[in-house]
Amino acid sequence: MEKVNLIYLAAGSGSRLKNKTQKYPKCMIKINGKRLISYNYKFFDYFHRVYIVTGYKSKNLKKKLLGRKFNFCNNKKYKSTNMVYSSFIPNITSGDVVICYGDIIFDHRIGNNLLKKKYNFIPVKKKWIYLWKKRMSEKEIKNDAENLIIKNNIVKKIGEKIQNSFPKYQFMGLIKLTNKTYNKLKIFFNKESMRNVDFTNFLNLSIKKRLLVLRTYPTDLFWYEIDTLKDFKIAEDNLRDL
Repeated sequence: MEKVNLIYLAAGSGSRLKNKTQKYPKCMIKINGKRLISYNYKFFDYFHRVYIVTGYKSKNLKKKLLGRKFNFCNNKKYKSTNMVYSSFIPNITSGDVVICYGDIIFDHRIGNNLLKKKYNFIPVKKKWIYLWKKRMSEKEIKNDAENLIIKNNIVKKIGEKIQNSFPKYQFMGLIKLTNKTYNKLKIFFNKESMRNVDFTNFLNLSIKKRLLVLRTYPTDLFWYEIDTLKDFKIAEDNLRDL
């Protein structure tokens, strides 16, 4: 199988998790006594190299992960930048790239599909609204979730606000990019100086500029995003056997 690299985004402070992130970034909070990042170790094993992009409490994170075969890249500007900026810190000259948000837990079998595809694509969550209604009200969902328009398995729009009905699928915080596309988007990001653009809107801009053709893979495999204390409780209740 072709060598593929993973970029794991762990630079943010996770302020909405209150005191749970006082000493460590979000990926290090404990859920049922197990660190969030450790739920994804089976997924990490699929990759040639794993790049952990640090920022907030970087030293504490590195100490806890000492001895593991990770490549650490520090986003020194994490307070004034975001995940797009972090995504392009690693210098990856060969091999395709998977980018993974640092606050998600998911079925590691999704990793098999990410590695098998030889084109740009994202897994998308089916029946996502059921989980989100446990997290927040419908009004809050419309403010927090993002629109996702897909035609013939190709993403047409992503990251815009939901205007009317909820989309059929939702982005999961995972994306596979060919090496050529990754480096093309890196040049686009640096050239346009989009320091504060969020991740999905950056993808949307790249699609509009015809720099990115993004295919999709719908899945029902489990996936949790831990963004708030309510998310934390839902994850604890549903991940007791993992």
